[in-house]
Amino acid sequence: MKAWSPVSVDDLSASIVFPQFRLTDTASSNKKFLSKKQIYRMYVCGITPYDATHLGHAATYLSFDLIHRLLLASGAAVNYVQNITDIDEPLLERAVRDGVKWDELAADQIELFRHDMEALNVIPPTSYMGAIESIPLVTQAIDDMTRSKRTYQIENDWYFSVNHDGKFGSISHLSHSEMVELFSQRGGDPTLSGKKDALDCLIWMQQRPNEPGWPSAHGFGRPGWHIECTAIAMKYLQPDSNEETLIDIQGGGSDLIFPHHEMCASQARAISGKELASHYVHAGMIGLDGEKMSKSKGNLVFVSALLASGVDPFAIRWSLMRDHYRTERMWTNERLIQATEEVRRLRQVMSSKTIAPTDALAVSIVEFLANDLDTSSVVKAVNNWVDATLNGGTGGDIKQISSIMENLLGFAFT
Repeated sequence: MKAWSPVSVDDLSASIVFPQFRLTDTASSNKKFLSKKQIYRMYVCGITPYDATHLGHAATYLSFDLIHRLLLASGAAVNYVQNITDIDEPLLERAVRDGVKWDELAADQIELFRHDMEALNVIPPTSYMGAIESIPLVTQAIDDMTRSKRTYQIENDWYFSVNHDGKFGSISHLSHSEMVELFSQRGGDPTLSGKKDALDCLIWMQQRPNEPGWPSAHGFGRPGWHIECTAIAMKYLQPDSNEETLIDIQGGGSDLIFPHHEMCASQARAISGKELASHYVHAGMIGLDGEKMSKSKGNLVFVSALLASGVDPFAIRWSLMRDHYRTERMWTNERLIQATEEVRRLRQVMSSKTIAPTDALAVSIVEFLANDLDTSSVVKAVNNWVDATLNGGTGGDIKQISSIMENLLGFAFT
């Protein structure tokens, strides 16, 4: 599947000393060092294309864009894979509700997502893979798990058994009853008759009446949600057999910790015998005016709507950077107004002939980002530097700070 326009990031390692990167790993609940490597493997779960890109999506993808940028600027290569769940119940339900073809709805929303990511200056993934085009990978993964007796059928549907995995639950740290409750809320079917465990997840669904399906060795149907990401990650991230984990970073919003990332990791262990990721990294949720932002509440703020109203794309990035990526954040119009004003002042300073000293600022930005993406400290440091410049400070190097802003923070001068 086509992603969006490429975004270049310069290797800054000849002029900047990059400290070892630390990221909070959800599984260990610790801020862990990311091993220094020549190439990193990062998988971030993509959207189900039945609605436009909202600020929750933006917050997640901007967080991983900052990780991506820091790794590239430090001189490393990054193999970044993102999926798109272009067949799933929410998409089919929305298409029926709106009286449109499901595949046309998906194509329309995928194109809108591309436009939003391009406007926000997000680096596209190395591989951008749809669930439909990955069906051969899914069927192969099911075959691999079936050989090790970790799948079973209920009528003509195929399920993955979690009981074989002694590490199941090691990412979310939830009790069985807590997992069952969340599983029910997030697309699972814990009460289905015939299941060996309430948490066993669907990996291949036989075609339902009036729904699409594709041929496979497991019957005419379509893949389950979790196995899609497992199969895509294990194929396109090309794990190194000499490393302890298959990939370096498995990422997404905190709502994916369970069941999605727990299931993906368990399936990867069943197939390979290895842990999926060294770091399970999750961005916090976005609320609106004191309430959780969700489709059911009808209170989503869409990136495309903000852009259409004339909002500076970098002001959206800047506003989301004001708090740490792992925090639960509230979006308000006042917040956007403040970020817009700060970005206006920043653009004014970036076009000045003389600016306040930049050496300390450049070092601080790199150190803050390397410390678990401490963007709130980055915002404060930049705002203080802008104040110093507007108050007459001199002695800074505009080329130096422009390079930092562009490559590490995604600042675009136009």
